[in-house]
Amino acid sequence: MEFRKYQHIGRLGTSETEGILDGMVWVFPKIDGTNSQLWMSEDGMLHGGSRNRELSLMDDNAGFFNWAVGDKAVHNFFLFNPDLKLFGEWLCPHTLRTYREDAWRKFYIFDVVRFDEGYLSYDEYQPLIELYGLDYIPPICKVANPTIERIQSQLERNSYLIQDGKGIGEGIIVKNYDYVNKYGRKTWGKIVANEFKAAHSRKEVTEIKERTQVESAIVDKYITLSLIEKEYAKIVTESGEWTCKMIPRLLNTVYYCLINEESWNFVKEFKNPTIDFKKLAWLTTGKIKELFPQIF
Repeated sequence: MEFRKYQHIGRLGTSETEGILDGMVWVFPKIDGTNSQLWMSEDGMLHGGSRNRELSLMDDNAGFFNWAVGDKAVHNFFLFNPDLKLFGEWLCPHTLRTYREDAWRKFYIFDVVRFDEGYLSYDEYQPLIELYGLDYIPPICKVANPTIERIQSQLERNSYLIQDGKGIGEGIIVKNYDYVNKYGRKTWGKIVANEFKAAHSRKEVTEIKERTQVESAIVDKYITLSLIEKEYAKIVTESGEWTCKMIPRLLNTVYYCLINEESWNFVKEFKNPTIDFKKLAWLTTGKIKELFPQIF
C-alpha cells in the first residue's frame, strides 16, 4: 500500500456528517498530537506518514518515524499482519499541555485499515492491538441511535491521559462503522471542546441581515482560537522553532483550512451567498491578529 492521506473528519451537525448518529455509534477521546500512520510494503520495509506526506528518518514528524523504526512491538505487529495499516496520534506537545508526563512521545492508535477492504471496527482491531502491546485510544462509550445532545454531553467525560484536576481533553470523535455520508464518503464526526464552548457562549444568529457582511459572519464563526493554535503548533513542530518569517505561512494555512474544510458548511448555512474571497482572506488575517496577537 502506498501513502494515503487520512480522511477528513467533519464537524458533527453539518451536512458532511448528516445521519452518522443513526445506528451504533462509538465515541472516542480526541487527543491533541500529530496525525501519523504506519504500514509495511511488500518488500518488508516499514513506512510511516504524517497527515499529508510520507516520512523518512530525516523528515520524521516530531520524532515519530525514528521511534517506530526502533520499536520491537511495531515490527512484531507488521511481521504477522503485513496487510494492515495503523493510523494514530503521535502525542507531542502542541496546544494542549495538560497530558500526564508519562503520556508523551507515544503512538496512540485510533484506526486500523485492511488493504483493499477498509476500516476494521474497534471490536475487530482492539484484541489484535492489545496482543502486541501497542497503545490505542479506548472509547468513552458505545450507544445506539443517540441524540446529538447525548453525544455533546460526552465532552465532559474525556479525561483520557489528562492530569488529575486539569480539565478535559481536546474533544471527541464519533464513529459509525456502517456509515457512509450522502456524498458517498466514509467519514467520522468531531466536536472540539474549545470551539463548542465558544459557539454556545454566544447567542446563535438565525438570520443574517442584508446590511451584514456575510464574509464577517463566516470569519467570526469559523476562525477560532483553537484552529489558529493548532495550525501554529503544527508549524512549530515541523520547523523546530517559530520565527516572524513564518507568519505568512500561518495566515495562508488558516485561510486554507477555512476554504478546504468549511466552505460547504458556510455555503449551506448562508444559503449560497455571494462571497468576496479577497475580503474573506483579509478578514481572516484580521481575525488571526485579533485572537493570536502574540506572534505579531
